[in-house]
Amino acid sequence: MAVLISKYDNTVKRLHHFDGIALLLIRLYLAPVMIQAGWNKASSFSGIVDWFGNEDYGLGLPFPFVLALLATAAELVGGIFLLFGLLTRLVSIPLLVTMLVAMVTVHGKNGWLAISDPSSWLADGTILLNERIMDAPEKLAAAKSLLQTHGNYDWLTSSGNMVVLNNGIEFAATYFVMLLVLLIYGGGKYVSADYFLTRNR
Repeated sequence: MAVLISKYDNTVKRLHHFDGIALLLIRLYLAPVMIQAGWNKASSFSGIVDWFGNEDYGLGLPFPFVLALLATAAELVGGIFLLFGLLTRLVSIPLLVTMLVAMVTVHGKNGWLAISDPSSWLADGTILLNERIMDAPEKLAAAKSLLQTHGNYDWLTSSGNMVVLNNGIEFAATYFVMLLVLLIYGGGKYVSADYFLTRNR
C-alpha cells in the first residue's frame, strides 16, 4: 500500500509540470469567443449603445455609451490578451464583470438553458419559462413545415439542424466560471506571457 501511495504522489508531482496546459486550453477556448463578441459590438457600436440604453426594447442601463465602450473594450482587448496569456488575471476582472452583467440583465430571466430543450430537467423553472420551453417543439415543427413548403429546406438545414433559442445564462455562466479559474490561477506555467514576464522579474 505504501508503494502505491508513493507512486501516486510521484505521479502527482510530475503532473505539476503540466499545470499550464489546462489554463492554456481555457484561454484558447475563451479568446476567440471574447474577441468575436467584442468585434461584433465594435462593428455595430451605435446600435449597441442604443440597445444598452433603451428601456423599451433594450437593457435600459444608465450611461449606455460608457458601458457599451467598456464592454466592447473588455471583450475585444481582453480576448487578445487572453490569447497570449498577457495580464491574464487583470483582464479576467472586467470580463467577469461583463459576464455577470450579461447574466443578470440579459439572460437571467430566461433560466439556464441557452437552447430550448423540453426534455432537459433544467427546463423546469417558472410557469412562464416552462411554457416557453415546452412550446418550442411546436414552434420548431411549424417553422420546418413552412420552410419545407415554401423554402429550400435542404439548403437551409445543410449546415445543421434548426433550433429554438432560449437565451438562458448557460454560456455566460460557463464563461464566468472559466474566467474565475484564470483569475485565481493565472495564464499558466510555461505557456503564457505572464509566466515569462514574472520569471524574468
